[in-house]
Amino acid sequence: MHVLLIACHPRADSYSAALRDAARAALEGAGHVVRLRDLHADGFVPVMSAAEHRVTNTPGANEAWIAREAADLRWAEALVLVYPTWWYGMPAMLKGWFDRVWLPGVAFRIGPGAIEPLLVKIRRIAVVTTYGSPLWLLWYIGWPDYRVMRRGLRRLCARDCRLDWLYMTRMDQRPRPDLDRFLGHVGRFFAGWRT
Repeated sequence: MHVLLIACHPRADSYSAALRDAARAALEGAGHVVRLRDLHADGFVPVMSAAEHRVTNTPGANEAWIAREAADLRWAEALVLVYPTWWYGMPAMLKGWFDRVWLPGVAFRIGPGAIEPLLVKIRRIAVVTTYGSPLWLLWYIGWPDYRVMRRGLRRLCARDCRLDWLYMTRMDQRPRPDLDRFLGHVGRFFAGWRT
């Protein structure tokens, strides 16, 4: 598969970066073609400018600032997102990537009465994330990031697009062996990843 791997953490020495590297190595080891886009390392600008916003609903013109990112999405058959969950959601940098890149003409078309998906080549999405919260609290507040991915973003992909959710709760309280086990789990999971 063509796998677009989006990583989002400001530090290259973070646990999130280790998760990114484990996912990438396993995917490439399984024969997948991976394009890594590390939003912080690449210097991605998450803020939409006024000029961009003026043409945000004009397909074609709205791609002037994000041509490479739009090409990545059109190339992808699978999407892997690696990020820490902060304040019950994705980091602002990643939210900005969705805001600026998943545009009309790229991710969807505004049809009569409904949004029509355009990323129909994407048959699988995987999220690798960590939470500081315990699991019960995620359920209590409605697990916001999971709901956005499952009900919103997945809808813009292939009709039967599968969503995989690899997560670790209470990340800040975990001893090193727990972190190592989750890292191994991520590697094994992607080593066997198929469509």
